[in-house]
Amino acid sequence: MAAVNKKAVLEGLLFVAGDEGTEKDQLMEVLDLDKEQLEPLIEELKKEYEKSERGMQIQEVAGGLKFTTKKEHAEFYKKLVRSPSSAALSQAALEALAVIAYRQPVSRMDIEEIRGVKTERPLRTLQAKGLVEQNGRQEGTGRAILYGTTNHFLDQFGLSSLNDLPPFPEQAEEKEEEDYDLFFEKFQKAAAEDK
Repeated sequence: MAAVNKKAVLEGLLFVAGDEGTEKDQLMEVLDLDKEQLEPLIEELKKEYEKSERGMQIQEVAGGLKFTTKKEHAEFYKKLVRSPSSAALSQAALEALAVIAYRQPVSRMDIEEIRGVKTERPLRTLQAKGLVEQNGRQEGTGRAILYGTTNHFLDQFGLSSLNDLPPFPEQAEEKEEEDYDLFFEKFQKAAAEDK
């Protein structure tokens, strides 16, 4: 078996970690490196991403690392969010939004557990549209980011408060999927009327 390029693995780990990033301690454990071995890899990778032809950068946040976009490209990201093709919410985004609306504050892992699939991209879409925002951090190991809806969410869906959400019956799990579907229909109608 060929030797593994640990810098390439580090890059992949940061990508997989997504918006929440990952702690250096966790990277050392996964890569089987000590701090003196990890730091030069991080610095090399950061320098590669600082080049002008790269659209991403590696940022250190609260003792951890994550990929972020570059500020100098912000005008293009704003255009993407405002473009007509991004006006409608996907089914995945609607599902994530429904979970957040009813269970807030909720972590990405909790949303993924309920939906049964990854939720990183729909969450980014919802944040970009101003419908959800970070709402603190979960207690305990990892301190996952918690998400909640915004005032813009209430405006978009004609709600004066979260109390105006359709009631979510506390019934068997099989019924939950049907209830979410009814909720999605209301979201889709409201979104279509907003256009």
